[in-house]
Amino acid sequence: MVEASFMFDLPDSAATEALGRALAQSFPGAGAVAGSGAVVHLRGELGSGKTTCARSLLHALGVTAPVRSPTYTLVDTYSVAALTCVHVDLYRVQTTTEVEELGLRDMTGAGYLMLIEWPEKGGVAVPPPDLVLQLAYKGDARSAAAGGASATGKAWLAKLVIDTSLAPYVSNLT
Repeated sequence: MVEASFMFDLPDSAATEALGRALAQSFPGAGAVAGSGAVVHLRGELGSGKTTCARSLLHALGVTAPVRSPTYTLVDTYSVAALTCVHVDLYRVQTTTEVEELGLRDMTGAGYLMLIEWPEKGGVAVPPPDLVLQLAYKGDARSAAAGGASATGKAWLAKLVIDTSLAPYVSNLT
């Protein structure tokens, strides 16, 4: 169950990138020593900003490689310090068996950050989220809602709220 959420107005891709950077800076598992891991579900229509946000988050964590949507590879991994970042795109999967074969549950826990685009396509085979990020169209702009679904996700949101770089984009605090 997702609780405590923040709503963000994202007028352009720069705002979506700012959200990704702020998520990286507030991630409770970041650092030189392997900390807690997390699973983030990135939900939204095609073109709503899921990959833009994921790319910005990963680059802010220190990933130097190009970050693209893993639409065809399904899973891309990146190592930074003591953290393994796993970027997943389930848009093209057809069955939960396909998702199970990816071995996603083996890439969760301490020292892992998993970002899953289109988690609803994977059903019960998808690891449960700590944080849910719902991106949506809002006219010519976008909006995002971030909600904590676990103690880790709630701690992440608690750190996110004190990030003043997001002040222009926060539209509510519940």
